[in-house]
Amino acid sequence: MKIGIDITPLPPNPVGAGTYIIQLVRALTTLPEDSYTAAGERIEFVLFAQQSGREAVGEIPSDRARWVVVPDLSPARRLVWEQIQLPLMVRSAGVDLLHSLHYTRPLILPCPSVVTFHDMTFFLFPELHTRAKRLFFPQAIRLSARSADALIADSESTRRDALRILKIPPARITTVPLGISVDFHPIDDNSVLAECRQRYRLPDEFILFVGLIEPRKNLPLLLRAYARLVQQEEAPDLVLAGRIGWMVEQIYQLIAALNLEQKVHFSGYIPYQDLPIVYNLAQIFVYPSNYEGFGFPPLEAMACGTPVITTAVSAMLDTVGDAGLLVAPQNEEALTEAMQRLLKDASLQEQLSRKGRQRAAEFTWQRTALETLQVYKRVGTKAGCHCEERSNL
Repeated sequence: MKIGIDITPLPPNPVGAGTYIIQLVRALTTLPEDSYTAAGERIEFVLFAQQSGREAVGEIPSDRARWVVVPDLSPARRLVWEQIQLPLMVRSAGVDLLHSLHYTRPLILPCPSVVTFHDMTFFLFPELHTRAKRLFFPQAIRLSARSADALIADSESTRRDALRILKIPPARITTVPLGISVDFHPIDDNSVLAECRQRYRLPDEFILFVGLIEPRKNLPLLLRAYARLVQQEEAPDLVLAGRIGWMVEQIYQLIAALNLEQKVHFSGYIPYQDLPIVYNLAQIFVYPSNYEGFGFPPLEAMACGTPVITTAVSAMLDTVGDAGLLVAPQNEEALTEAMQRLLKDASLQEQLSRKGRQRAAEFTWQRTALETLQVYKRVGTKAGCHCEERSNL
């Protein structure tokens, strides 16, 4: 049974869904040998990737998968390629099932398919996306929901939203929680910590946010709540770590209006290998997002032993739970009070650090890979793997 995996949506400097793509491919191709049998057939992988995506994934066992690499394309050209060229490549490679990892799949395929949905923000918060994405993705997601043989959701929250919005039968969409890499763990090496602090010019003490700098992350709430904290007492600086997204000018303007220019630091994009160190350097981690399909940063921080404050919405309720402090997503006063409480209470910091590490340990990429493999096996068994006789319209 040949499983095709479309990893061409993988962007440069991956975060969120990009992390999912990289880690899932690595985990799938390194599972124990006895995991790969399906109805008496050995599972092999065919990985469709752009050149930059191939480099981002890195080396994988050559006996488990083979690469089909295409030149790097712009996002718009990639979507056209997906509809026209990818089906031809799938047929040529003899793929029995195609897994599309980022919302969309070719409308016409010579085999069954699985599609992963990361969240439903294109429907729930369209104003948080660019106009081009607002026009394209809602329709593309609906088409994927109708045409795919099975759907995967990153969290039970995303699954519930998809069921309500897309009106699909519950049996067609499966929750497969994502994982946190073992690279995220407490670090005691002072020289490593000091070198990273110097490289990114981080303060001696700081509150940390990690994520794409964009409207969905609710940074205005964090900045206003932090300004209240600074007015009331001596507070650590605030570090905003992440790639600059869109509508960032309003963030800069708000920082100036709140007189926080000397207290708020932008570190820029932090490469994956340095992220665990940055989490370890922070006193506390704050993530005030309006909505998350899964939400990597809070769990990554928890895995590193950094106490977490986040919002009581969407997937954070399922993943963070009582291992962090949860506040309402628009309650500025509650967020300020949560930061004050956690910064002052060493015993609470220790309690959340311990519970956070325990909770994060439940989310492994091997588990994600095994549960994804079960979806493949169900679809393959149902289709009988006679994929060359079938066309999904």
